[in-house]
Amino acid sequence: MFRLLSYLKQCKKSVLAIVLLLIVQAYCDLALPQYTSDIVDVGIQQGGITYAAPEWMREETWGSLQNLMTEGEKELTASCYEQAEDGTYERTTNKTADLEALNDTFRMPMVMLSAMDESAETALNDGADAAAPTKEQLQLLQALQNGSLSEEQLLSLRETITDQLGDMSDSLLNQKAILFVKEEYEALGKDPGSIQIAYLLKTGGKMLGFTLLMAVCAIAVSFLASRAAASIGKNLRGQVFGKVLSFSSGEMHQFSTASLITRSTNDIQQVQMVAVMLLRMISYAPILGIGGVLKVVGTKTGMAWIIGLAVAVIMAVVLILVSVAMPKFKLMQKLVDRMNLVSREILTGLSVIRAFSREKFEEKRFDEANQNLMKTQLFTNRVMTFMMPAMMLIMNCVTVMIVWFGAKGIDAGNLQVGDMMAFMTYTMQIVMSFLMITMVSVMLPRAGVAADRIEEILRTDSSIVDAKKTEDEKLTQCRGELRFEDVSFKYPGAEGDVLEHISFTAKPGQTTAVIGSTGCGKSTLIQLIPRFYDVTEGKITLDGVDIRNLSQHKLREVMGLVPQKGVLFSGTIASNIKLAGEDEISDETMKEAAQTAQATEFIDAKPEGYDSPVAQGGSNVSGGQKQRLAIARVIAKHPKVYLFDDSFSALDYKTDAALRKALHEQAADATVLIVAQRISTIMNAEQILVLEDGKIVGKGTHEELMKNCSAYQEIARSQLSESELKGGMAE
Repeated sequence: MFRLLSYLKQCKKSVLAIVLLLIVQAYCDLALPQYTSDIVDVGIQQGGITYAAPEWMREETWGSLQNLMTEGEKELTASCYEQAEDGTYERTTNKTADLEALNDTFRMPMVMLSAMDESAETALNDGADAAAPTKEQLQLLQALQNGSLSEEQLLSLRETITDQLGDMSDSLLNQKAILFVKEEYEALGKDPGSIQIAYLLKTGGKMLGFTLLMAVCAIAVSFLASRAAASIGKNLRGQVFGKVLSFSSGEMHQFSTASLITRSTNDIQQVQMVAVMLLRMISYAPILGIGGVLKVVGTKTGMAWIIGLAVAVIMAVVLILVSVAMPKFKLMQKLVDRMNLVSREILTGLSVIRAFSREKFEEKRFDEANQNLMKTQLFTNRVMTFMMPAMMLIMNCVTVMIVWFGAKGIDAGNLQVGDMMAFMTYTMQIVMSFLMITMVSVMLPRAGVAADRIEEILRTDSSIVDAKKTEDEKLTQCRGELRFEDVSFKYPGAEGDVLEHISFTAKPGQTTAVIGSTGCGKSTLIQLIPRFYDVTEGKITLDGVDIRNLSQHKLREVMGLVPQKGVLFSGTIASNIKLAGEDEISDETMKEAAQTAQATEFIDAKPEGYDSPVAQGGSNVSGGQKQRLAIARVIAKHPKVYLFDDSFSALDYKTDAALRKALHEQAADATVLIVAQRISTIMNAEQILVLEDGKIVGKGTHEELMKNCSAYQEIARSQLSESELKGGMAE
């Protein structure tokens, strides 16, 4: 989770903009329930009259209310009202704070004035009206109206009425005060219906405005989140790909090609998908949840414990499900690796599989990998399917509890219907915020595993690194003299050396050949020169400079390697030969390289010539053609050191001889190092090294080795005829 969050640092500005938009969206979302409550409580029940502070009052009503107020209340009302020409009093302020103060000021006088207008005898007999004062209270009110009661007596009377109303005093006082205002409007000739409709339209318009703003914010958040996640995915792919390019052969073997492909594609896709969720849903959930809690606290319904209980149950369910599924999520990515590996092997070796009629066996192997992945996915999916029903059950139970306890509050008179509806909506928003997190939590474990696998690549340092201070300037005029000085090498983790105490010098203008039995270390020796691996002991120098003190770029810039397995890239013949750089290699140089590599014959035979397409991996050319194109690619580069790792094995003897003759002329001033299996390929080399079990057991020309090297003689007997052997021995 924290690693996923660290990726978001790449898009700080977008994340900040998203958070601000989500705050605005949450504010709009949280404002709607209160407006719904206002429509029910004020718009419907109170006829659109919000406060017991009338906009207009008759002169006689004003005077009667003033007689029932304290001096402080009179000063407040006098500052907020002014008398019109027709004698009516009009309110001069619409500030919320003033309206709330006026509401508290007018409530009790309005209730008392309403009681005075009622028949005292009716007030005594009507027990249903709990707010109607007694006969004695009416006499006190009449005395107050006549100015015979002091302010202390008035306050005492109000306290008595409030105590008589009990816990329902606020609710009943508001209702009776609003009813008084409504009757006052009717007395002034105002239409109560138009007032109600105006309030409903105004409130509904505000809700529509908030809804539209919320929609705009949601669209903007989706756009920015998708863009940020795509940017994260792009950057991760670039970082992983760049890191893999820096890996030596040791790191490539450590991870395997199939695993690197999965990590570069599927794993990064998982992170990208969850990044969108993090920005759109998980970021929104706490903002909405905290805002909902604050709103619930403000409702003062006394049911906040229901939310606490719901959240605790939700967290318990999520923790249980995730703890069960997490081990399987970790296993799933390894099974995806296995699936990719099997698929890649089958598709790559399809011709071999068909040749040996192994289709059924490979189908079984693929089905086994497929079944293991499917079973793991089914397990995790089945575990997580419990989440949604559990969340819905919790939400429905919470709704029932709110209705149950809310109904009791309404019945007791300390809660209104609109308040209960608002509380229910806020509660659902809080629960939904946790539900959003739980929905994403299905993807988080797998994405977390994917992020760990990506970081494993990014944290892996290549075993081949450039020196802090390179000596590239010493190779400004590179001659290409290559020297092995007591070189030994063993693979990481291996017990024994693959090469032991190798010493020789490959000079410019000469061909140095390496021959030996299979597994004697010939290809390993070649791979040490461009630093695919570093020597364990000794050193390799180029023009007297230790290659470990050269930058890898400079070292490989002066070298040309044709690997044992020719590799071509999808494109054209021209793009493959010009792989070293189209700007650096002209068409003329390309054609000369192709001619030297004996490739012009089959290239010219193609209708499109050098523009002929090459399929992925060079699958539309033969093995010999592939080798010749790979050789032409190196020749076009004009390196100072040519490295051929058994690169002539697919050529017939005639083509092999012609190519070596042309190459000798082309690379007359360069160092040529050839690893070969056929003696005919290296007979004319100025220096031949014979390897056996990683050691040099023979060094010299063909003639010299035929005289004094038994290992070379044994190879020669297996490849050359008796006449060729006798000729070689005689010489």
